Amino acid sequence: MRIVGLKLTHDGSIALIDNQRLVFCYEMEKIGNNARYSPFVIGIEQIREIFTSHGYDFDQTDKLVIDGWTPDQQVFINLGTGNIPVELAGYGLLVVGENVLEARDLSLMAGIPVRYSSYLHVAGHITAAYCTSPMAKAGVDSYVLVWDGGMFPQLFYYCSGSNSVENLDVLFYIIGNIYAIFAQHFGPFRKASAEVLDDLSVAGKVMAYIAKGAYREEMISIFQELYDADTDKGMDFARRFAAGFLQRTAHSNFPPEDVLHTFHVFLEKMLVRNLTAKIGKETGRSRNLCIAGGSALNIKWNSAIRSSGLFDCVWVPPFPNDAGSAIGAACCEMIRASGKSCLAWDVYAGPPVTRGDRESGWTGRKLTVEELALLLFLENEPVVFLNGRAELGPRALGNRSILAPATNAFMKRVLNQIKNREDYRPVAPICLEQDAGSIFDPGSTDPYMLFDHKVRSEWLDRIPAICHLDGTARLQTVAEEENPIVFRLLQEYKRLSGIPLLCNTSANLNGCGFFPDVISAMRWGRVNYIWCDDVLYEKEDKIVFENVLSCDETTL
Repeated sequence: MRIVGLKLTHDGSIALIDNQRLVFCYEMEKIGNNARYSPFVIGIEQIREIFTSHGYDFDQTDKLVIDGWTPDQQVFINLGTGNIPVELAGYGLLVVGENVLEARDLSLMAGIPVRYSSYLHVAGHITAAYCTSPMAKAGVDSYVLVWDGGMFPQLFYYCSGSNSVENLDVLFYIIGNIYAIFAQHFGPFRKASAEVLDDLSVAGKVMAYIAKGAYREEMISIFQELYDADTDKGMDFARRFAAGFLQRTAHSNFPPEDVLHTFHVFLEKMLVRNLTAKIGKETGRSRNLCIAGGSALNIKWNSAIRSSGLFDCVWVPPFPNDAGSAIGAACCEMIRASGKSCLAWDVYAGPPVTRGDRESGWTGRKLTVEELALLLFLENEPVVFLNGRAELGPRALGNRSILAPATNAFMKRVLNQIKNREDYRPVAPICLEQDAGSIFDPGSTDPYMLFDHKVRSEWLDRIPAICHLDGTARLQTVAEEENPIVFRLLQEYKRLSGIPLLCNTSANLNGCGFFPDVISAMRWGRVNYIWCDDVLYEKEDKIVFENVLSCDETTL
């Protein structure tokens, strides 16, 4: 059965599942340098072209499924006859006993009748996480924690035998977007009250910024009192919470980095404490956990849960946020239609890279992966690395990356400057899986950059470019079977340098998704080298990166 999943609102995407196999998932931000978090923006002809490129006919698919959304936002789709409103299942603030996986079978008029189904938004998060997990592959049960921007953290239990989901209720009453809204009252994120928005770009920056701060125990009781005193935990609670904290601490002169660091820890402690209390009441259940929703991109919270000892296995998919919602919606229908919950999938299932014409000012020549490793070793410069199909989710996992040696601290500054990023932002290491344990603690397998790892002390001076301010790193491990091209590159670089890793940051225009083609990287023009499919493109008028550190951004 061929099932098409759609996510129409922010982080829009289209996915195709054919007989329990993910054929592709195209996120709108990864098409044509679209803006990050773009809603669904392509029309019927472009949809047909995508399907044809994969050997399918869109008009011959069996089922169309659309992710649910909040009922107070009107959603539209364009299937060739202009924008038409779409009726959807809801968002997913659930009550115990509600059937999470219940479908709404609907139809709309777009010149011709189009029948489709819609599932709750929270259901898509549950199934995208569980169906891609090791637990689904093994056919065993799992808890599923969903904490999305507009919902409270909710705990579910996926029963593999019956393909049913039990709602175990809310852990506590704080919606996920409080992390970004609270931050917009402090430090570099501060905005006037009227300008504070649910900004999807803020949370990741805050997670990096808190490394500048220190934990202040005296704030914890204030946070707890504010939480306990406000009985209305709706969408405006985050703003009242921040205003209350500012009022209570007006004369304390807490540094903003300490405030945000401690608030992060407050939420982390609440998360682990309430999970512990909830799991402690459960008996005879599997001790596995899947984590989903936008808050699952917080690597420090994920690590705190994994290190708590509550679970034998903790799984976070590479698309825990709404980037995985089209996949999740299609998985809901897959379960209903087939009774099967294990999805065969690959993280590199996005759009393929295209070369296109070469820009003037660039030359091209054949260069193997092994020769690229030598260039990185000798030149000590960043290289845009475009390989095959794009990775799913928001993290660059080698196929749409800027790679660079990590052996000099200046490389972190160079990468942040050429990407117009704040100096506190970290640069991630991409490392051979078999070497990760000797360099990082715990250094366990982490192919999707979704957990926190400490850099071991003996390596701090050897790879300073990937060490965050707090001595941690957002590690990506690479095994040969996962990405053979990147594996070969790292293996050869290790042979030359003794270092089994490189810096890895996303290759994209500022505020946009990953580069879809070589020409985009050339027009960006902030590095001297672009590698794609065994061809190296070299800038004729070279950038001298020692000079970059002292120049104005506009000169690049």
